[in-house]
Amino acid sequence: MLYLLAAIGALTIAVLLWRVLGAERVGVATRQAPIAPDDDPEFLRKLGEQSKKPSDDDDKS
Repeated sequence: MLYLLAAIGALTIAVLLWRVLGAERVGVATRQAPIAPDDDPEFLRKLGEQSKKPSDDDDKS
């Protein structure tokens, strides 16, 4: 029983140290999740600008 408690305590300390030091400091590369188009403000701004511009196809009719 004592060994089980010691293992749980060691695991808890290891997890806490990992959180404090962070994966970035240990050398693990962090990846930023890609932004979906409907969550990207730059994409939405460009889309809004394109919808306001009159298209060349409308003038040819």
